[in-house]
Amino acid sequence: MTGLVVSPVVPPVTLRDRSGGRSGGSSVGVTERRALPVPRLVGARVCSTVYGLDTIDCHGRIADRTIVGALGWAPGTRLGICESGGLVLVTADREGVFSVTGQGHVRLPATVRRWCQLATGDRVLLAADPAQGLLVVHPPAVLDAMIGQLHAAVLAGDAR
Repeated sequence: MTGLVVSPVVPPVTLRDRSGGRSGGSSVGVTERRALPVPRLVGARVCSTVYGLDTIDCHGRIADRTIVGALGWAPGTRLGICESGGLVLVTADREGVFSVTGQGHVRLPATVRRWCQLATGDRVLLAADPAQGLLVVHPPAVLDAMIGQLHAAVLAGDAR
C-alpha cells in the first residue's frame, strides 16, 4: 500500500506587536497571548530560614533531620543550648555540654524544657538559620502569642 504522507496542518502562532497593530502592519487573524493574572499573596522570601514542626519525645529529643542537615550538624556535634524570651536557642559550640545524638537528634535538657513549659508530646516550630548556625525552637505558648497578635492585626474588625 503506497500512500502520500500528509504533513500536519498547524497554523503558525504570531503575536501582535505592542502597538496593537496600529503601526500600519496588518493584524487580521492575529491572536494576542497575555499572561494569566496571578495574585501576589506575600512578598518574596528575604532569608534562607528552614522551618519544621516536630514533637518532643519523652527524652526531650527533636528528631527533624531536615533541620539538623540544613545546619550541617553531624552526630556528635557539640551544642550550646539556652533559653531567651521563651525561645530555646541552639548553636554549634565546640565547648558545649550537649551534642547531637548518634541518630541525629537534638536533645533539649530538662531544665530548658521546664523554663519554656515544654512537655512530652508538645509540637514545636523549628526555625533553622544556616547562615548563623542557629536553631530556634518555638514552644506552643510563644506560637499562641505570635499568632494571636497577627490574627488580631489582620482580622481586626472582621467578624467572621
